[in-house]
Amino acid sequence: MNNNQLKVLDLFAGAGGFSLGFKLAGYDIVGAIEQDKWASETFAFNHTMAKVITEKIENITDANLLEIFDSESPNIILGGLPCQGFSICTKNAGDPNDHRNSLFSEFIRVIKLFKPEYLIIENVPNLLKAKNHDKQLIIDLIFQNLQELGYKVYSNILEATNFGIPQIRKRLFIIGSIHPLKQPFPEPTHYVDSEILPIFKTTLKKCPTLWDAITDLPEISAREGAEEMDYTKPANHEYQIQMRLGSPKVYNHVAMKHSKRTVERFSLMSHGDSLANIPEHLKPFKRNNQGVISDKIYDQNSRRMHPDKPCHTIPASFYANFVHPYQHRNFTAREGARIQSFPDWYIFKGKPTVVSQKLLQREGRFDEKYLCQYNQIGNAVPPLLAKAIAENLLQQI
Repeated sequence: MNNNQLKVLDLFAGAGGFSLGFKLAGYDIVGAIEQDKWASETFAFNHTMAKVITEKIENITDANLLEIFDSESPNIILGGLPCQGFSICTKNAGDPNDHRNSLFSEFIRVIKLFKPEYLIIENVPNLLKAKNHDKQLIIDLIFQNLQELGYKVYSNILEATNFGIPQIRKRLFIIGSIHPLKQPFPEPTHYVDSEILPIFKTTLKKCPTLWDAITDLPEISAREGAEEMDYTKPANHEYQIQMRLGSPKVYNHVAMKHSKRTVERFSLMSHGDSLANIPEHLKPFKRNNQGVISDKIYDQNSRRMHPDKPCHTIPASFYANFVHPYQHRNFTAREGARIQSFPDWYIFKGKPTVVSQKLLQREGRFDEKYLCQYNQIGNAVPPLLAKAIAENLLQQI
């Protein structure tokens, strides 16, 4: 099979990090299905040759799917479906009124329709412990479903830092293959100082730190930055050179509009400190009760990151989770994208942030009820991790 035959269809595609890794490895991204409008716009903008369908997968009939994608003959199908989508791999398990409970069935439906030679699922490691209402392990049911379709099935938990991504991020990957694979998963290429014996340092590269990843981006304070900016400093690390390759500008580098009180709060934090470590008078107020300090302080909120270590896991709400190592503000979307290993030319659509989904629903602001840039970035599969999987698979084909 040559590269021209490596056609990828991405289900539950999000902003396209999973597909980007395969694209960087030489695969042809022919299509994607993503229900969120802004995430879908991001995918389409950066994968211009792909057919991108913005719709819930359960609303697309077999006939529609065949009409849209059959001419492309996808032989690799990716699926980063939400963990809730695995809750009813068998009948009578889960809430039938919750559409998320049918997502794995929808994934299987598409697999049956196109019969790809390979499929890859990404999810959180806790899926290995998850059970349905009948106390059956979800992972066993996934294996069973795929094996019944004729696939050899493999699973492994991969750590992002092992593949040169400056972020502590473990993810479960499940690979289904019509043909047996001698080595389904890639071997580590990088190490973190505190986690490896000296003997291995001669064969592996050192994983970039957080500071290695972002130090060349324009220095901005709270309320500064822009959706498009010039570079103001040269790249000074191999990772920065890799991220800047092919990008004429810096995009999505807009700092949060913090209040003076929030900036003062951050200014008193040392590396590793969070809201739990600041003076009492600067702690957050109770919601809708101005002037009263909240008695609920979340230790993981607004923690100042260490510059000389990989970053903590970037979640969907990372705009409120981490404080820049030296600037008195949270990360920008672009800094999060760098930490996730998105190249600088990859532009995220939609608003940088939105208020709570519940508030948007209550106020009828449905034109904003989508995944903001931060959500898209935090939900994504790190492209360099996906690329490692794609390149390893290419060696097996």
